[in-house]
Amino acid sequence: MQNSEAMALSAALLAVAGELTQRIHEGVVARGFEGLRPAHGFAFARLAADGATATDLAVHLGVTKQAAGQLVDEIVRKGYAERRPHPGDARARLVVLTERGWACTRAAEEAAADAVRGWVGVLGEGEVRELLDRLLRIAPNGPIRPTW
Repeated sequence: MQNSEAMALSAALLAVAGELTQRIHEGVVARGFEGLRPAHGFAFARLAADGATATDLAVHLGVTKQAAGQLVDEIVRKGYAERRPHPGDARARLVVLTERGWACTRAAEEAAADAVRGWVGVLGEGEVRELLDRLLRIAPNGPIRPTW
């Protein structure tokens, strides 16, 4: 593959990722969840597993502990998450999604499905499934981070 083709592929992947992020965000807002930014969705993805500390969240998002702490303060204040005692570390607090946070996460899943249905309309379901398979073969393991 020539450099120009590699750049075109890179640009296309970045454009699709940016558009998908925007579509999910718009879908979440349209479903009544306001006061959030796309970065919150990346945090919710980490919290959805079993909760996380602010330090875990900082690592996941690729930000400082202070920035993660501010984000946690914000989503707690807005009712999307709450702090609980950490079951394995008396000094730490576990941040978990509230029912409102879970509802927002479900809204994001619905918005993502809407976006992917648009791809099926263009490429067909078989090609979208092939795309998924091929992307999973090259996608790195680990957190999906927002572009800051």
